[in-house]
Amino acid sequence: MSTENFYAELPMLEKFTDITYGKNFVFVPDDWYAIVTDITMSTKAIEAGKYKNVNLLGACSIIAILNVAQNIEIPFVFGGDGASLLIPPLLKDACERALLATQTLAQQEFQMELRAGIIPVSAIAAGYELKIAKLRISENYSQAILRGGGITYATRLVKDIATTNLYCPKSKESPPSADFSGLECRWKDILSRHGEILSLIVIATAPSETQVDAIYREAIAQIEKIYGREQDLHPAFQQGLHLAFQKEQLLPETRVFTKSGNWLQRQSYMLKIRLENLLGVIFVKFNLKVGGFEWGTYKQIVSEATDYKKFDDGLRMVISGNASQRKKLVIYLDKKFKEGRLVYGYHVSDRALMTCLVFERNGRQVHFIDGADGGYALAAKEMKDRLKS
Repeated sequence: MSTENFYAELPMLEKFTDITYGKNFVFVPDDWYAIVTDITMSTKAIEAGKYKNVNLLGACSIIAILNVAQNIEIPFVFGGDGASLLIPPLLKDACERALLATQTLAQQEFQMELRAGIIPVSAIAAGYELKIAKLRISENYSQAILRGGGITYATRLVKDIATTNLYCPKSKESPPSADFSGLECRWKDILSRHGEILSLIVIATAPSETQVDAIYREAIAQIEKIYGREQDLHPAFQQGLHLAFQKEQLLPETRVFTKSGNWLQRQSYMLKIRLENLLGVIFVKFNLKVGGFEWGTYKQIVSEATDYKKFDDGLRMVISGNASQRKKLVIYLDKKFKEGRLVYGYHVSDRALMTCLVFERNGRQVHFIDGADGGYALAAKEMKDRLKS
């Protein structure tokens, strides 16, 4: 029996707290594959100021696979310096080619190494659970929620020098190609309304699923108690969204769609997106209706379709707040860490950055949010350092 529609047919969860109930999750089919990507030595790249390129390449690995899948709905989670995806078996060969092309892009245009692996779910399920649910975020975006430890194990297999060659993408096609259409990186960094942007990772460490669920529910409740309602802590608030025009802000996207060394092609593409952004500013400001779409609502659509809170074997959030709120949260998290109930890591910046996958202006889209200057990648490093200490 074909399982390609497995994810599309999952029931939709409606509230974020629904992800803290194990009963809402189902096992991923054994014939599917997990894809894991990440930038090697991402911390070093971030320290060199290349955090926007790190984020962009993580998003590239998602859009390349989504364009292979086309009308087949597949789950994905953006991790800052990489991504996790799940695909049915009929997409495997084409996804390998797309990943190889994305690795080539990372190497040739950005001088970075994108590590990638395709792992059979059956190999993961031999020792770990890989469960999934689907959460409605907005009318235009539903989010995959992964738990059970399976995707963390798959990541270890891809990173471990002893196993990485077993799962790295291989293809006889030379050169491999990928379609990155839909990828956009056109917004200015979003300054926090309250002073800082907190990139947070929390992983429960209790022995039973019931206890794990309770820890995540309590952590989410504490975050809401300290930071307030969604409209208060959301990092991509409408008034903070401004389209970019400066070269350094538009160059990452330009490098994806043009060839280095072709000065005319590169300048033409940058001129094109500047003109599109100028039209976007005018359309939004004057609430123009173009092609049946009322542009005055576009910033709201963008804000609603962001992934500022998500879950893949751990809670990840990008939160707008102030230093006092952060200190209260850290006191709570540190207490739970010392009790052995969770481990956490965080990174603080004054702004968030956004990389977008837009298939339809008034339809399917997702906007990946991370803290600037390292975000999730540095939060993960801090969490590992905390575990070692």
